[in-house]
Amino acid sequence: MTRPGGDPDCSYMTWIALRLGWAFRGMFAFLREPQNVWVHLPAALLVVVVGCLLRIDRTEWCLIIVAIFLVYVSEGLNSALESLADAVHPTEHPLVGRAKDVAAGAVLMASFAASAIGVIVFGPKLLALLNG
Repeated sequence: MTRPGGDPDCSYMTWIALRLGWAFRGMFAFLREPQNVWVHLPAALLVVVVGCLLRIDRTEWCLIIVAIFLVYVSEGLNSALESLADAVHPTEHPLVGRAKDVAAGAVLMASFAASAIGVIVFGPKLLALLNG
């Protein structure tokens, strides 16, 4: 099978391997950007530690994992949009600024959703601990 797009010199497995390589390169580039990773990492680690201490169940772990990665995925998309916007229009422009603000707002919404999931999962368990 040739690569979608018609390159006969590229097998399907090679095509997949290339794309996976590019995806991993992008993921590691994102993870090397301190402003993106280190802001959310302490919160994510704290949530994992609290989840272990409270012995949350599998479903709750699934919700916590989705919440953590929702924030990281939105932060990655925000980072990608900012890089693209800066490359296309390096000087200030109202539409570029708006796009960056909307992307940052999406990260904030993801953070709010993750916080709500944290309250729903941890809230009752923490209240039960406090009430003895």
